[in-house]
Amino acid sequence: MEKRKIIKPALIIAAIALLIIQFFQIDKTNPKVDIAQDFIQHTNPPTEIANLLKTACYDCHSHTTNYPWYTNVQPLAWWIKGHVDNGNKHLNFSTWTSYEPKKKAHKIEEMIEVVEGKEMPMLSYMIGHNEAWIDAAQRQALVTWFKTLE
Repeated sequence: MEKRKIIKPALIIAAIALLIIQFFQIDKTNPKVDIAQDFIQHTNPPTEIANLLKTACYDCHSHTTNYPWYTNVQPLAWWIKGHVDNGNKHLNFSTWTSYEPKKKAHKIEEMIEVVEGKEMPMLSYMIGHNEAWIDAAQRQALVTWFKTLE
């Protein structure tokens, strides 16, 4: 069979599949937030640190996720929703006060480690969110402040 005769039906099938998956949207509903449980509310960081946390961390690590327009496009939205769900599973700033003291201490150690190691915020997140890019001084300020919580 000729190569062109195989490629054309494959492209049509792929286009139809891409169109069909657009009907399977993600749930963008955020759970209700109890401000009294929130990390920033509880720890009262300096304004600069609070702003960094909100712009670089809270979208994936709280119940205040802002879903951009491109989360209406599948399969990209599924991938993003997976990141948000996984981020909240590992650390949720909206439920901070529900953590036991030992777990809080461990989470603080992890925050220091991932910020120092430049693992967070994730590059894929920063590419889509210019405000989430943090420079070396901001990264150090976060780490220094996290260490005051130990």
